[in-house]
Amino acid sequence: MPARHHAHAERPLVLASLMAPNADPFYRALARYLTEALGRPVRSVDRVDWTAREQMLHSGKADFGFVCGLQYVQVVDRGLADLDLLVAAVPAGERYRGEPVYFSDVVVKADSPFRTFDDLRGRSWAFNEPTSHSGYNVARYHVALKGVPVGFFRQVVSGEAHQNSLRLVARGMVDAAAIDSTVLEQELLDHPVLAEQVRIVDSLGPSPIPPGVIARGVPATVRRALRAALLAMHQYAEGRRVLALARYARFAAVTDLDYDRIREMASLAETVRLSGETAILGPVLADETTEPRRAPRRKR
Repeated sequence: MPARHHAHAERPLVLASLMAPNADPFYRALARYLTEALGRPVRSVDRVDWTAREQMLHSGKADFGFVCGLQYVQVVDRGLADLDLLVAAVPAGERYRGEPVYFSDVVVKADSPFRTFDDLRGRSWAFNEPTSHSGYNVARYHVALKGVPVGFFRQVVSGEAHQNSLRLVARGMVDAAAIDSTVLEQELLDHPVLAEQVRIVDSLGPSPIPPGVIARGVPATVRRALRAALLAMHQYAEGRRVLALARYARFAAVTDLDYDRIREMASLAETVRLSGETAILGPVLADETTEPRRAPRRKR
Protein backbone atom coordinates (compact mmCIF):
# COMPACT_ATOMS: atom_id res chain seq x y z
CA MET A 1 0.00 0.00 0.00
CA PRO A 2 1.40 3.41 -0.89
CA ALA A 3 1.96 5.93 1.88
CA ARG A 4 -1.32 7.38 3.08
CA HIS A 5 -2.04 11.04 2.60
CA HIS A 6 -3.80 13.08 5.22
CA ALA A 7 -7.55 12.84 4.83
CA HIS A 8 -9.24 15.86 3.29
CA ALA A 9 -12.78 17.10 3.73
CA GLU A 10 -13.46 16.49 0.05
CA ARG A 11 -16.54 15.00 -1.50
CA PRO A 12 -16.26 11.29 -2.20
CA LEU A 13 -15.21 10.11 -5.63
CA VAL A 14 -18.04 7.97 -6.95
CA LEU A 15 -17.27 4.62 -8.60
CA ALA A 16 -19.98 2.98 -10.73
CA SER A 17 -19.52 -0.53 -12.08
CA LEU A 18 -21.54 -1.74 -15.06
CA MET A 19 -20.07 -5.20 -14.68
CA ALA A 20 -21.99 -8.32 -13.60
CA PRO A 21 -23.38 -8.32 -10.03
CA ASN A 22 -20.90 -10.97 -8.92
CA ALA A 23 -18.14 -8.36 -9.33
CA ASP A 24 -19.73 -5.93 -6.85
CA PRO A 25 -17.73 -7.22 -3.83
CA PHE A 26 -14.51 -6.51 -5.73
CA TYR A 27 -15.52 -2.94 -6.55
CA ARG A 28 -16.50 -2.29 -2.93
CA ALA A 29 -13.06 -3.51 -1.87
CA LEU A 30 -11.44 -1.43 -4.60
CA ALA A 31 -13.22 1.68 -3.33
CA ARG A 32 -11.90 1.03 0.19
CA TYR A 33 -8.38 0.52 -1.15
CA LEU A 34 -8.48 3.73 -3.16
CA THR A 35 -9.82 5.64 -0.16
CA GLU A 36 -6.61 4.76 1.67
CA ALA A 37 -4.33 5.22 -1.33
CA LEU A 38 -5.72 8.61 -2.32
CA GLY A 39 -6.45 9.98 1.14
CA ARG A 40 -9.99 10.92 0.15
CA PRO A 41 -13.22 8.94 0.28
CA VAL A 42 -14.14 6.76 -2.67
CA ARG A 43 -17.65 5.30 -2.75
CA SER A 44 -18.85 2.39 -4.84
CA VAL A 45 -22.50 2.66 -5.86
CA ASP A 46 -23.90 -0.85 -6.03
CA ARG A 47 -27.19 -0.50 -4.20
CA VAL A 48 -28.89 0.93 -7.27
CA ASP A 49 -29.77 -0.96 -10.44
CA TRP A 50 -27.61 -1.22 -13.53
CA THR A 51 -29.54 1.40 -15.48
CA ALA A 52 -29.15 3.98 -12.73
CA ARG A 53 -25.41 3.35 -12.59
CA GLU A 54 -25.16 3.81 -16.35
CA GLN A 55 -27.03 7.10 -16.12
CA MET A 56 -24.70 8.25 -13.34
CA LEU A 57 -21.66 7.61 -15.54
CA HIS A 58 -23.18 9.28 -18.58
CA SER A 59 -24.29 12.34 -16.63
CA GLY A 60 -21.06 12.80 -14.68
CA LYS A 61 -22.68 12.00 -11.32
CA ALA A 62 -20.25 9.09 -11.12
CA ASP A 63 -16.61 10.12 -11.44
CA PHE A 64 -15.28 6.85 -12.80
CA GLY A 65 -16.36 3.31 -13.45
CA PHE A 66 -15.93 0.11 -15.39
CA VAL A 67 -17.95 -0.62 -18.53
CA CYS A 68 -18.19 -3.12 -21.36
CA GLY A 69 -15.87 -2.32 -24.26
CA LEU A 70 -18.82 -2.13 -26.66
CA GLN A 71 -20.59 0.33 -24.37
CA TYR A 72 -17.42 2.41 -24.22
CA VAL A 73 -16.99 2.69 -27.99
CA GLN A 74 -20.69 3.36 -28.57
CA VAL A 75 -20.83 6.10 -25.96
CA VAL A 76 -17.62 7.80 -27.09
CA ASP A 77 -18.20 7.49 -30.82
CA ARG A 78 -21.78 8.74 -30.59
CA GLY A 79 -20.93 11.57 -28.20
CA LEU A 80 -23.34 10.29 -25.55
CA ALA A 81 -21.04 11.04 -22.60
CA ASP A 82 -17.75 12.78 -21.84
CA LEU A 83 -15.65 9.82 -20.79
CA ASP A 84 -11.97 8.95 -21.19
CA LEU A 85 -10.18 5.68 -20.67
CA LEU A 86 -8.59 5.19 -17.26
CA VAL A 87 -7.08 1.69 -17.05
CA ALA A 88 -7.96 -1.91 -17.93
CA ALA A 89 -7.64 -5.07 -15.85
CA VAL A 90 -5.23 -7.89 -16.67
CA PRO A 91 -6.76 -11.21 -15.55
CA ALA A 92 -4.42 -13.56 -13.71
CA GLY A 93 -5.32 -16.77 -15.55
CA GLU A 94 -2.80 -18.38 -17.86
CA ARG A 95 -5.16 -18.17 -20.82
CA TYR A 96 -4.98 -14.34 -20.69
CA ARG A 97 -1.20 -14.28 -21.24
CA GLY A 98 -0.65 -11.20 -19.12
CA GLU A 99 -2.74 -8.96 -21.38
CA PRO A 100 -5.90 -6.87 -20.77
CA VAL A 101 -8.15 -9.28 -22.67
CA TYR A 102 -10.96 -11.71 -21.98
CA PHE A 103 -13.03 -14.34 -23.78
CA SER A 104 -16.65 -15.20 -24.39
CA ASP A 105 -17.12 -18.80 -23.30
CA VAL A 106 -19.94 -20.61 -25.10
CA VAL A 107 -21.69 -22.81 -22.54
CA VAL A 108 -24.23 -25.60 -22.95
CA LYS A 109 -25.97 -27.92 -20.53
CA ALA A 110 -23.54 -30.58 -19.35
CA ASP A 111 -25.63 -33.50 -20.59
CA SER A 112 -26.53 -31.94 -23.95
CA PRO A 113 -25.32 -33.48 -27.22
CA PHE A 114 -23.60 -30.30 -28.41
CA ARG A 115 -19.84 -30.39 -28.91
CA THR A 116 -19.08 -27.37 -31.15
CA PHE A 117 -20.53 -23.96 -31.95
CA ASP A 118 -21.72 -25.29 -35.31
CA ASP A 119 -23.80 -27.89 -33.49
CA LEU A 120 -25.89 -25.00 -32.15
CA ARG A 121 -27.27 -23.99 -35.53
CA GLY A 122 -31.06 -24.10 -35.39
CA ARG A 123 -31.06 -24.24 -31.58
CA SER A 124 -31.96 -21.66 -28.92
CA TRP A 125 -29.54 -19.02 -27.63
CA ALA A 126 -29.53 -16.65 -24.65
CA PHE A 127 -27.76 -13.30 -24.43
CA ASN A 128 -27.54 -10.85 -21.56
CA GLU A 129 -28.35 -7.56 -23.28
CA PRO A 130 -27.69 -5.92 -26.64
CA THR A 131 -24.92 -3.53 -25.57
CA SER A 132 -22.81 -6.42 -24.29
CA HIS A 133 -19.80 -7.36 -26.35
CA SER A 134 -19.13 -10.72 -24.70
CA GLY A 135 -22.74 -11.87 -24.54
CA TYR A 136 -24.18 -10.49 -27.77
CA ASN A 137 -21.84 -8.60 -30.11
CA VAL A 138 -19.16 -11.26 -30.36
CA ALA A 139 -21.71 -14.00 -31.09
CA ARG A 140 -23.13 -11.98 -33.98
CA TYR A 141 -19.59 -11.35 -35.23
CA HIS A 142 -18.79 -15.07 -35.05
CA VAL A 143 -21.95 -15.93 -36.98
CA ALA A 144 -21.15 -13.23 -39.56
CA LEU A 145 -17.81 -14.91 -40.23
CA LYS A 146 -19.75 -18.07 -41.04
CA GLY A 147 -21.74 -16.20 -43.69
CA VAL A 148 -25.16 -16.63 -42.08
CA PRO A 149 -26.77 -13.16 -41.97
CA VAL A 150 -30.15 -14.28 -40.59
CA GLY A 151 -31.44 -17.09 -38.43
CA PHE A 152 -28.38 -19.07 -37.32
CA PHE A 153 -30.35 -19.81 -34.15
CA ARG A 154 -33.97 -20.94 -34.08
CA GLN A 155 -34.77 -18.63 -31.16
CA VAL A 156 -32.88 -15.97 -29.20
CA VAL A 157 -33.88 -14.87 -25.71
CA SER A 158 -32.56 -12.20 -23.37
CA GLY A 159 -31.98 -13.04 -19.72
CA GLU A 160 -30.80 -9.45 -19.06
CA ALA A 161 -27.58 -10.53 -17.27
CA HIS A 162 -24.79 -13.07 -17.76
CA GLN A 163 -25.70 -14.86 -14.53
CA ASN A 164 -29.28 -15.27 -15.71
CA SER A 165 -28.24 -16.50 -19.16
CA LEU A 166 -26.00 -19.06 -17.49
CA ARG A 167 -28.90 -20.39 -15.43
CA LEU A 168 -31.19 -20.53 -18.43
CA VAL A 169 -28.66 -22.92 -19.94
CA ALA A 170 -28.10 -24.88 -16.72
CA ARG A 171 -31.85 -25.44 -16.34
CA GLY A 172 -32.30 -26.52 -19.94
CA MET A 173 -34.49 -23.55 -20.82
CA VAL A 174 -32.19 -22.58 -23.71
CA ASP A 175 -29.46 -24.53 -25.45
CA ALA A 176 -26.49 -22.18 -25.18
CA ALA A 177 -25.13 -18.74 -24.30
CA ALA A 178 -21.86 -16.80 -24.48
CA ILE A 179 -20.64 -15.74 -21.05
CA ASP A 180 -17.86 -13.28 -20.19
CA SER A 181 -15.03 -15.60 -19.14
CA THR A 182 -14.23 -13.61 -15.99
CA VAL A 183 -17.91 -13.62 -14.97
CA LEU A 184 -18.14 -17.35 -15.60
CA GLU A 185 -15.02 -18.09 -13.57
CA GLN A 186 -16.38 -16.11 -10.62
CA GLU A 187 -19.84 -17.63 -10.84
CA LEU A 188 -18.51 -21.17 -10.87
CA LEU A 189 -16.43 -20.37 -7.78
CA ASP A 190 -19.40 -18.80 -6.01
CA HIS A 191 -21.81 -21.60 -7.00
CA PRO A 192 -19.82 -24.83 -7.58
CA VAL A 193 -22.96 -26.81 -8.44
CA LEU A 194 -23.13 -24.87 -11.71
CA ALA A 195 -19.81 -26.38 -12.76
CA GLU A 196 -21.55 -29.76 -12.86
CA GLN A 197 -24.50 -28.40 -14.84
CA VAL A 198 -22.77 -26.65 -17.75
CA ARG A 199 -19.70 -27.10 -19.94
CA ILE A 200 -17.82 -24.96 -22.45
CA VAL A 201 -17.91 -25.96 -26.13
CA ASP A 202 -16.12 -22.93 -27.59
CA SER A 203 -14.33 -19.75 -26.57
CA LEU A 204 -14.73 -16.65 -28.73
CA GLY A 205 -11.96 -14.08 -28.59
CA PRO A 206 -9.79 -12.84 -27.07
CA SER A 207 -11.29 -9.35 -27.01
CA PRO A 208 -10.16 -6.15 -25.28
CA ILE A 209 -11.36 -6.37 -21.68
CA PRO A 210 -14.01 -3.97 -20.29
CA PRO A 211 -12.10 -0.79 -19.43
CA GLY A 212 -12.14 1.63 -16.58
CA VAL A 213 -13.39 5.05 -17.66
CA ILE A 214 -13.31 8.46 -16.03
CA ALA A 215 -15.44 11.56 -16.50
CA ARG A 216 -13.67 14.38 -18.32
CA GLY A 217 -14.89 16.77 -15.65
CA VAL A 218 -12.67 15.16 -13.01
CA PRO A 219 -9.72 17.50 -12.31
CA ALA A 220 -6.44 16.53 -13.95
CA THR A 221 -4.63 16.15 -10.62
CA VAL A 222 -7.27 13.70 -9.40
CA ARG A 223 -7.22 11.79 -12.68
CA ARG A 224 -3.43 11.39 -12.51
CA ALA A 225 -3.52 10.27 -8.86
CA LEU A 226 -6.30 7.78 -9.48
CA ARG A 227 -4.65 6.27 -12.53
CA ALA A 228 -1.30 6.03 -10.71
CA ALA A 229 -2.90 4.32 -7.71
CA LEU A 230 -4.61 1.73 -9.91
CA LEU A 231 -1.52 1.03 -12.01
CA ALA A 232 0.59 0.52 -8.87
CA MET A 233 -1.83 -1.73 -6.96
CA HIS A 234 0.00 -4.95 -7.75
CA GLN A 235 3.17 -3.59 -6.13
CA TYR A 236 1.60 -3.66 -2.65
CA ALA A 237 0.39 -6.58 -0.56
CA GLU A 238 -3.02 -5.02 0.12
CA GLY A 239 -3.40 -4.11 -3.55
CA ARG A 240 -2.63 -7.70 -4.58
CA ARG A 241 -5.17 -8.97 -2.04
CA VAL A 242 -7.88 -6.76 -3.52
CA LEU A 243 -6.95 -7.63 -7.11
CA ALA A 244 -7.12 -11.32 -6.21
CA LEU A 245 -10.79 -10.92 -5.31
CA ALA A 246 -11.47 -10.56 -9.04
CA ARG A 247 -8.58 -12.83 -10.04
CA TYR A 248 -6.76 -9.88 -11.59
CA ALA A 249 -2.98 -9.69 -11.80
CA ARG A 250 -2.82 -5.92 -12.23
CA PHE A 251 -4.26 -2.93 -14.03
CA ALA A 252 -2.67 -1.77 -17.28
CA ALA A 253 -2.65 1.46 -19.28
CA VAL A 254 -4.79 1.40 -22.45
CA THR A 255 -5.65 3.80 -25.25
CA ASP A 256 -8.69 4.28 -27.45
CA LEU A 257 -6.88 2.47 -30.27
CA ASP A 258 -6.89 -0.69 -28.17
CA TYR A 259 -10.68 -0.79 -28.58
CA ASP A 260 -10.67 -0.49 -32.36
CA ARG A 261 -10.91 -4.29 -32.47
CA ILE A 262 -14.34 -4.07 -30.84
CA ARG A 263 -15.36 -1.37 -33.33
CA GLU A 264 -14.36 -3.67 -36.21
CA MET A 265 -16.24 -6.61 -34.74
CA ALA A 266 -19.33 -4.49 -34.06
CA SER A 267 -19.37 -3.22 -37.65
CA LEU A 268 -19.51 -6.76 -39.03
CA ALA A 269 -21.90 -7.90 -36.32
CA GLU A 270 -24.41 -5.28 -37.44
CA THR A 271 -24.93 -7.29 -40.64
CA VAL A 272 -26.33 -10.24 -38.69
CA ARG A 273 -29.69 -11.05 -37.15
CA LEU A 274 -29.23 -14.08 -34.94
CA SER A 275 -32.81 -15.30 -35.13
CA GLY A 276 -36.19 -14.54 -36.60
CA GLU A 277 -37.51 -13.75 -33.14
CA THR A 278 -36.24 -12.52 -29.80
CA ALA A 279 -38.01 -13.15 -26.51
CA ILE A 280 -37.31 -11.39 -23.23
CA LEU A 281 -37.15 -13.47 -20.08
CA GLY A 282 -36.87 -11.92 -16.63
CA PRO A 283 -34.06 -12.67 -14.19
CA VAL A 284 -33.60 -16.39 -13.56
CA LEU A 285 -31.28 -16.49 -10.56
CA ALA A 286 -30.72 -19.59 -8.46
CA ASP A 287 -32.95 -19.81 -5.40
CA GLU A 288 -29.99 -19.73 -3.04
CA THR A 289 -28.36 -16.62 -4.52
CA THR A 290 -28.61 -13.23 -2.93
CA GLU A 291 -27.73 -10.99 -5.89
CA PRO A 292 -30.04 -7.96 -6.13
CA ARG A 293 -32.63 -8.21 -8.89
CA ARG A 294 -32.18 -5.64 -11.62
CA ALA A 295 -34.85 -3.43 -13.00
CA PRO A 296 -35.66 -4.21 -16.65
CA ARG A 297 -33.35 -2.43 -19.05
CA ARG A 298 -34.84 0.49 -20.87
CA LYS A 299 -35.16 0.12 -24.62
CA ARG A 300 -32.60 1.99 -26.67
